[in-house]
Amino acid sequence: MMVLRSMLFVPGNNPKMISKATSLPADAIIFDLEDAVPLTDKGTARSMVRDAIKTVKAGGPSVFVRINALTTGFTAEDLSYIVIDGLDGVLLSKAETGDDIIKLDRMLKEVEDKSGTAAGTVKIIPILETAKGVIKAYEIASAGERIVATAFGAGDYRRDMGRSTASISPEQTELLFARSQVVIASRAAGVQAIDTAFFGLLTDLDSFRKEAMLALQLGFKGKILIHPTQIDIANEVFSPSPDDIAGAQKVVKAFEEAQSKGLGATSLEGKMIDYMTYCQAKDLIDFVDLLSSRYD
Repeated sequence: MMVLRSMLFVPGNNPKMISKATSLPADAIIFDLEDAVPLTDKGTARSMVRDAIKTVKAGGPSVFVRINALTTGFTAEDLSYIVIDGLDGVLLSKAETGDDIIKLDRMLKEVEDKSGTAAGTVKIIPILETAKGVIKAYEIASAGERIVATAFGAGDYRRDMGRSTASISPEQTELLFARSQVVIASRAAGVQAIDTAFFGLLTDLDSFRKEAMLALQLGFKGKILIHPTQIDIANEVFSPSPDDIAGAQKVVKAFEEAQSKGLGATSLEGKMIDYMTYCQAKDLIDFVDLLSSRYD
């Protein structure tokens, strides 16, 4: 499992942001070769991203690149530049079927072989950002061993539904089904789900926190970010609090003591502790251990 609480987009044609990415506390940096890069800048951006991958990776974060959708005809060219040692994976824009993942997997195998990169090294995060992609979420999320997560993209999803992000209600009710579908399908496929970027004002960090909390409640494990000021909030929201950790440790201890006595359940501070509760607590502790192994 990769730690992906905060995944920051960095335009692939912005040298200032690329340079800054080496010192940011995001779990992952995503160099963008798609929407953030005009057609005339694609070639330059590919070269800049290729040159930055190893440097940014050496700073600690996972390094991903958002490549252009398969329908654009630019995907193979993107991969020919950016598949090098240090690249953790790619985000595939507008993934709509399992066949998209299979096709991308074949392309990656070919480029890995040509570049001398170890086979299977480059992972895939499909972005589900159309009605078809959301409906096919499980098929996509379970289409290959390279997939480590899925991501929901509300911007293009709203466009596909004939609406704009500017019209999203404060409650975001209109995104609830799509978000839930992505989370449930991803869980069923055994991969993480990462929530969409925030489309409110960059200065409105209170609303960003509220949206991140909603994503956490639904089951997302992290969030796509578009500004460095969002990193610390995302890391905090998607990390267990000290009280959460202490509570989980108590649950694990109490349940394991009950098991040693031949009991299938017990109580702790007036609440029943059963196997489901134990597994949830263990998952939380395992995640904390993963964070510690990465950042300590």
